[in-house]
Amino acid sequence: MLKTELIVPSDLRFLEVVEHWLLESLQLEIGQELDWTGVKGRLRLVVVEVYSNIVRHAHNEQPDLPVLIRIELEDNNLSLEVWDQGKGFKLDDYAAPMPGDFQEGGYGWLILHRIMDRVEYQLRVGGDRNCLKLEKDLAATAAGPTG
Repeated sequence: MLKTELIVPSDLRFLEVVEHWLLESLQLEIGQELDWTGVKGRLRLVVVEVYSNIVRHAHNEQPDLPVLIRIELEDNNLSLEVWDQGKGFKLDDYAAPMPGDFQEGGYGWLILHRIMDRVEYQLRVGGDRNCLKLEKDLAATAAGPTG
């Protein structure tokens, strides 16, 4: 079982650090059990989407606000928590982009739901932080054609 966490500033210069930390930590734990190439690309897309949205939108380019990322991996079941201190994302206000709309934003939520098995968002946990919890069976991702 793997349990680890990383706290980084809200600064896109740290995106590569976050990406490497997540992917390398998981690869060390998974070893040769899975076809890592199929899993790696999807998880990279998820972490880039989540972290960059927090920096740009939730923390609004305030690098002094930390982002906490927590990984738990047990029997190829990944639990990824991402904590921020932004004002929060109101799911009631979210409208999914429609095919042909060509809107600029709003695709991240769709991407997360497409790639991950479970997506849960909690607003104002303990009064001051938001938590995005993502879960994925990595063995199913490696075996399936679409993940």
